[in-house]
Amino acid sequence: MESSEKNPNDKAKRETASESRREDDKLVAAAVEGDENAYAQLVDKYKRALFFHIAKMVKDRDQIEDLVQEAFMKAFGNLKSYNTDYAFSTWLYRIATNHSIDYLRKRKLQTMSIDEPQKTKDGDLEMQLPDESFVTDREIIRKQRQDIINNAIDDLPDKYREVIRMRHMEEKSYQEIAEVLELPLGTVKAHIFRAREMLYKALKDKRSHF
Repeated sequence: MESSEKNPNDKAKRETASESRREDDKLVAAAVEGDENAYAQLVDKYKRALFFHIAKMVKDRDQIEDLVQEAFMKAFGNLKSYNTDYAFSTWLYRIATNHSIDYLRKRKLQTMSIDEPQKTKDGDLEMQLPDESFVTDREIIRKQRQDIINNAIDDLPDKYREVIRMRHMEEKSYQEIAEVLELPLGTVKAHIFRAREMLYKALKDKRSHF
């Protein structure tokens, strides 16, 4: 029988993982109570690993950084539903994976043209034309949602409102925003992260509209 003493590295890894999980559980508990420093520590701990995790699916660097921030926002917004029977890291990666898949799926739908025939299971080609009444309803809902978001953005402090508009309405890259505003790149990223956090909190009470 092989002794566990022959694998000291495995034992050390298990102990490190357990220690990391205990640390996460403490930070999550503090974050649920509103400790912003706990949020920051969780972001610092996992943002790099999450970036590389999402980069396996998405290639646009700016978009990866957006998805990382959005994954944290989703996780932080649902911390009370997090089941501590599972590792926080596993839960966070699952959220990031699902969010990235949703992004890729939406991007694919947006880039599909009705001018391009789609192959059916029988091998025939057919046009994919949308239901106009559905599109009309969807446009109304989209407009209502956008108005709510725009109003929330208008309520942001100036420095956060400016960067979030440049990023999401003008679709500028992080580097372009930094150059226009003459700010360090890290400051731009921090402002955008903080702006999204404030928007998320502002919109939580209006979820029924979404």
